[in-house]
Amino acid sequence: MRLNGRRESSNVDDRRGMSTGAKAGVGGIGAVIIIALFTLLSGGNIGDVVNNVAQQQLQGQVTEQTSGRQKQFTKEEEEAATFSKQVLGSLEDVWTEQFREHGMTYSYPTMVLFTGTVQTACGTGSAQMGPFYCSGDQKLYLDLSFFADMSREFGINVNNKSSFAYAYVIAHEVGHHVEYLRGILGKAHAEMAQVDKEEANKISVKLELLADYYAGCWAHYENEKYGSLEDGDLKEALDAAQKIGDDYLQKQAQGYSCPETFTHGTSEQRMYWLKKGVETGDWNTTTF
Repeated sequence: MRLNGRRESSNVDDRRGMSTGAKAGVGGIGAVIIIALFTLLSGGNIGDVVNNVAQQQLQGQVTEQTSGRQKQFTKEEEEAATFSKQVLGSLEDVWTEQFREHGMTYSYPTMVLFTGTVQTACGTGSAQMGPFYCSGDQKLYLDLSFFADMSREFGINVNNKSSFAYAYVIAHEVGHHVEYLRGILGKAHAEMAQVDKEEANKISVKLELLADYYAGCWAHYENEKYGSLEDGDLKEALDAAQKIGDDYLQKQAQGYSCPETFTHGTSEQRMYWLKKGVETGDWNTTTF
């Protein structure tokens, strides 16, 4: 994805390297996949569950250190941070214009880059949970090591730190912010509180698929204006969407899937709505 020379968003809170003094309670590929079943690329209902999940995964009391960075970052890590900021800048430009065209105002979310664990308005977040959006503070949280984990654990091609698959992750979380601004997120949370877990899961799936669709809509307008998508970009992103489907992840973890527990949608659904967004860009009229 060509974003060379594009502006970097200034709405970034870079907390990388700030140690929290916490230890992960579970590690390795099994833990990553199991946690991913429920929280990978999460956002829609993350405000309700992030604290409980994180506390189960962390041992000891989290104490944030404010003495500054604890490590030096590699060239690759800095390139990933720069590209992430460029993606967020593009998302700001696209959504500001789209909201204005439909008589609405887009307010910018903040992207928090962190290492290991992070304190949020929704509770304690962990890198093991994957990127997430918290409507309580209108921020998206991202540990850049997630992309290496995607490549290593799931075979998703994000080694190229300027790939559309990489950008899709950020665009998905901003998609939840769009849901928040349009009142969709709040309404969905209220409905989820009134139904049983299986019905709440179905609402969660709708939120996640809508965020995938919004990510595709962003790419549609970004590419329309700048021609930024390159050959193979969409294929890489669809491969990522396929490998984070609930059915795919559950089969990888336990050999079979349980549709009643799905919270993010099947591989087929996630691929369909991402591609549909890229193709149409018709974000304002879509309902699920």
